[in-house]
Amino acid sequence: MGNIFELLFNKYELFLLVLVRTSGIFLISPFFSSQNVPNTLKAGFSFMISVLITLTLDINVSLEYTSFTVLVVKELMVGLLIGFISYGFFSTFYVMGQIIDMKIGFGMVNVIDPQHKVQVPLMGNFYYILAFLLLLSINGHHTILKALVDSYEFIPIGKFSFKEDIAMMLINVLSKSFITGFKLSTPIIAIILLTDLLLGILARTIPQMNVFVVGMPLKILIGLIVISVSIPIFYAISTGIFNETIEEIYNFLKSFVEG
Repeated sequence: MGNIFELLFNKYELFLLVLVRTSGIFLISPFFSSQNVPNTLKAGFSFMISVLITLTLDINVSLEYTSFTVLVVKELMVGLLIGFISYGFFSTFYVMGQIIDMKIGFGMVNVIDPQHKVQVPLMGNFYYILAFLLLLSINGHHTILKALVDSYEFIPIGKFSFKEDIAMMLINVLSKSFITGFKLSTPIIAIILLTDLLLGILARTIPQMNVFVVGMPLKILIGLIVISVSIPIFYAISTGIFNETIEEIYNFLKSFVEG
């Protein structure tokens, strides 16, 4: 134990920079940034990960010609961007749930997301929690930590620079999350549209029937049935989104090598 602290003392500047990059991921990425996890536990886990990276990886840093403050900002940006990419793809489930809520009649029903303390759509929160559990079941959080470790191979300390390609990549991540969320909600949109057509026909053929009273519960019932039926294929959908998330993270890291 004494040797470990002695090594950390000799590399205290390197350890602080590693801790900053690790903390950036813990601030915004799914699972690690959850408000349900005590801040003390997150700080301790971030500290332990930083210790392991500092002692096991061959990382060199030179402070002769670079301000330490500049290095801190650069390392924080690397961690934040990795976390942002992972969270950006996870927001696909919120987009999907918001569209479904509006179609089946839950548009005005919001719940508090305990992770970020904001109001989120009801079905969006349901899909997000389900995807969150699937992420843990397939050890997706381990993959994010592996990306953190591999980031030092692609982006050495002090080598980060915000380029136009990175800005376009972040915009592309947000656009993909919206497009994917819309595509996933399309089957329910189509079924609810057919339900609306059916209600319109009934309103014309049976004028005595109050379509507004019958239509809302009917659309909610049909929507919940379709959601229940589609749950078994949700695993494949979520796995595809996780794989795309990791692929985009590594594309971000490789952009510095190619550049």
